[in-house]
Amino acid sequence: MDDKQALRIDSVLVVDDSAVQRQHAVTLAKGLGIELVYEAGNGVEALELLALLTVPPALLVIDLEMPGMDGVELIQQLRERDIQIPIMVASSRDLTLIDSVEAMTAALGLEIVAALQKPLAAEQLADALKRIGRGGKAVAEGSAAIFVPLGESELAEAIRGGQIVPYFQPKVDVRTAMIKGVEALARWRHPERGMIAPDTFIPLAEKSGLIRELTMKMTERALAQAAQWNARELRLTMAINLSPLSLDTPGFPQEVWALQEASGVPADQIVWEITESSVVANLGAALGTLARLRLKGFGLSIDDYGTGFSSMQQLARIPFTELKIDRSFVHGASRKPHLKVILQSALDMSNRLGLVSVAEGVETMEDWRLLQESGCSVAQGFLIAKPMPGDELAGWLKGHLGRVRELRQDKGAH
Repeated sequence: MDDKQALRIDSVLVVDDSAVQRQHAVTLAKGLGIELVYEAGNGVEALELLALLTVPPALLVIDLEMPGMDGVELIQQLRERDIQIPIMVASSRDLTLIDSVEAMTAALGLEIVAALQKPLAAEQLADALKRIGRGGKAVAEGSAAIFVPLGESELAEAIRGGQIVPYFQPKVDVRTAMIKGVEALARWRHPERGMIAPDTFIPLAEKSGLIRELTMKMTERALAQAAQWNARELRLTMAINLSPLSLDTPGFPQEVWALQEASGVPADQIVWEITESSVVANLGAALGTLARLRLKGFGLSIDDYGTGFSSMQQLARIPFTELKIDRSFVHGASRKPHLKVILQSALDMSNRLGLVSVAEGVETMEDWRLLQESGCSVAQGFLIAKPMPGDELAGWLKGHLGRVRELRQDKGAH
């Protein structure tokens, strides 16, 4: 009974087209003390049920092969609708496919607690339940906002009222473990709902036409922080994310150049991060904007590399200075041979193109060591630090200096 009480999970939704498999999962869940177990035969039924529930289930157990809407599409729909409920994938298909869906789910920003082959065992379900909330966005970023839609006027007020602020995640040199720069990440400090993640409000900003105003406010604040650090002899590169819509705005390079000039922060200290898919989707307009940014002296980073389908030729003709490898190819690469091959390929290509390589999503020492062996330049992730307010960086730096010897691969540093 102690295990059952420790789980503190009150409800589960099992999505599976097989009545036998659903009943098996229901029996396992109830055996663990979960009284409320919902059932759905496919993705469509699951979404309809979720729309009706006032209190969402604590876990979704999702099969992959289902008629109407399969498990992959269901997971994509959960992301599209911003339904942040922890997910457990359970399928009879091969492990390579299951691993692929697990990586996709994590890359979409959803919390995945397990990805397993059927038949499920009670121990597997219990272990998955214990992982809920450990670093998952649904808990870490504030679950109160999950089912409450955000309005355009509310977002506009937040931008203008200073509720949306930059948090900074350190980026460190893989060889020396010393800090090289930070990435500025938007965080909404909502007065009632707490911290709201950018995945929740950035799409609304793009849809409502507020993205330009949000980008300018974030840039202004990030540059102000960089200027403060510069004054204290702490010169760090500042990476700022750009919406694809910014690449279509002819006056954008001039606007951000004016902000950079006013801040006194050198242009070569600023790196604009652009997603791979946004560049490929609108290459003609993007090339002009990116070329003008480079002419102004800014650095350019292709973000989430590997999640799109860019060719080496496209990368070679775009004036990027940095290639950022998506966490789905970094996290777990030390124990997954196919990820290791993809990671090494991306690093080799980055080196051949003369780009700085940045690996994101570094969470384990094993993956960190692999990056050292593979020739990666820079890394960021929870192993190094979580995003933090600018005034907390000095304190983090003091603590990080005590870890440098451990992180370095220097045999003499004992």
